[in-house]
Amino acid sequence: MVAWTVVPHAANWRVGLVALVVAMSGMARAEVPDFALHARHMVLIDEATGAVLMSKGAQESVPMASLTKLLTAMVVLDAGQDLHELLTIDTGDLDTLKHTVSGLPVGATLRRDKLLELALLASDNHAASSLARHYPGGMAAFLAAVRLKASGLGLASTHVLEPTGLSPDNRSSASDMAIVVRTAADYPAIAAATTQTRGDAVVKGKPYHALNTNRLVGSPGWDILLSKTGFTNEAGRCIAMRLRTAGKTVFLVLLNASEGAGRTLDAVNVTRWLAGLTPVMARPLAALEPRSKRTLRGAPRGLRQTKLA
Repeated sequence: MVAWTVVPHAANWRVGLVALVVAMSGMARAEVPDFALHARHMVLIDEATGAVLMSKGAQESVPMASLTKLLTAMVVLDAGQDLHELLTIDTGDLDTLKHTVSGLPVGATLRRDKLLELALLASDNHAASSLARHYPGGMAAFLAAVRLKASGLGLASTHVLEPTGLSPDNRSSASDMAIVVRTAADYPAIAAATTQTRGDAVVKGKPYHALNTNRLVGSPGWDILLSKTGFTNEAGRCIAMRLRTAGKTVFLVLLNASEGAGRTLDAVNVTRWLAGLTPVMARPLAALEPRSKRTLRGAPRGLRQTKLA
C-alpha cells in the first residue's frame, strides 16, 4: 500500500487527500471481506497511512441517496454566507421527485446553521433544499459549485443533480465517498452536526426535536467522528463514517445494503474484523426493539445494536 503523508488535521489537507486518491489505485490489493456483507459496495481506509484495508465493488458508481448532503454542506459552507441569517422553508423545497412528506414544514424559519445541522443530522430534505436555494445565484449556481467541488476533489464517479439525494441520478462510488468524508472532516460544523445524537429547534413557536439518523452515534463502544446515512429504494441503505476503532482512525463507506439492520451488522462486523474478532454472523433480529433494550448478540460487551434510518 502507498503511504499517506500525515499532516495536522485541517492544515494542508490536500496533501492527505492526494495521497488518498493515489491509495485508491492500490485497491485491487485490498483485502476482500471473508464474511458476508449486506452492502453491495464498501471501502475501509486507514486515515493515518491511506491504506485501503478492505473493499468490495468500491469503484462502481451507484445511487448515493442522502450522502449527497455532505457535498451540499461543504458547498454551502464554502460560500461563506452568514450562518445566522434566517431562511424560510417554502413550497419550492418540497419533494416533487418521490413526494415524501417528512421534513420541516413550509413556513418554518430557522438560521442557516440550524438548517445545516438538521440537513445533516436528521437528513432533512427541506432543509437541504432551502440551503441550496439560498445559495448565491440560486439553485443553478449551487449545482455548478457542486460540480466544481467534485471535479476539484477528483470524484470521477460522482454526479449530483439536486441537493438532497432523492434523485437516483445522484451517484457516487464507495471510493469517491471516502474522499468526500476525508474532506468533510475538515469542516468543524459538519463534524459537530453529524456526531450529536439529536438536534433541537423552535419551529413556528413550538419545540422541534430530531434524532440523528445514525443511531450508532452516542452508542457505547462507538467513537464516531463524522457520519452520514442515506436511503432511497434505488440506493438502499448507505452510510459513510469517520471513526476511531481498534486503535485506528478509519473511513468506512457502505452502500446499497438491503435493510438498515443489515447495514448496522456490516458496520459491526467490519469493526470487529479490524480488531481481530470473529464477525457476528447472525442477523440482528432485535433491531426494531426500543433503543434502550436493543443489544446485539455476540457483539463486544457494551456495544449496543441500534437501527439506522
